[in-house]
Amino acid sequence: MKIIKIKTLSIIFGLLIAISTNLIAQKNTEKAGKFELITLPYSSDALEPVISKTTIELHHGKHLRGYVNNLNKAISGTDFENLDLEEIVKKSNGGMFNNAGQTLNHNLYFTQFAPKSGGSPSGKLADAINSKWGSFEAFKEDFTKQGAGLFGSGWVWLAKDANDNLSIQLEANGSNPVVKGLKPILGFDLWEHAYYLDYQNKRVDHMNELWNIINWKVVENRFVK
Repeated sequence: MKIIKIKTLSIIFGLLIAISTNLIAQKNTEKAGKFELITLPYSSDALEPVISKTTIELHHGKHLRGYVNNLNKAISGTDFENLDLEEIVKKSNGGMFNNAGQTLNHNLYFTQFAPKSGGSPSGKLADAINSKWGSFEAFKEDFTKQGAGLFGSGWVWLAKDANDNLSIQLEANGSNPVVKGLKPILGFDLWEHAYYLDYQNKRVDHMNELWNIINWKVVENRFVK
């Protein structure tokens, strides 16, 4: 009996070491690249019921993690290793562009939210929106309408040019307004993985709810910088 127990303990100990080694190796692999998965500024359940904990964990923990890891692999050993994320998006193509664009897109997306937020913008951003659309409500209606009309997967962005002129930009797949020389300040993810678990095919319902978790201080800060 003692021999059996010793063997059993030895096997368990060996499995624990193997699991620990694999976890450490995975962690080191993910951090070996230039880019890392961003840390969310809120808990995974903080945006409920607008975005569920399950969606956040899959969207951030799986989809974005995959883009970041694939980007690090794509730039390894190339001249792109020396560029920042926006420059990679502007200058790359193919798989590197897709993963760089989606990393940039999601970094902006996840950090523009906060629990118990929403409302409307203020200051210079509010003035710019009112100047362009007449009112914040008119802007929301136009933004949501254009996003609803995008065929397939992609993004709808509020972006500004070098003179702080605002525009709504539709970007297919993983593209971003920086490829047009614009600065993205607010973006809604229109890929189905961003909303299907919570809203099924009701993209407009999803977009309408997102206004309730926008951290306008973050968006305003992007506008003035």
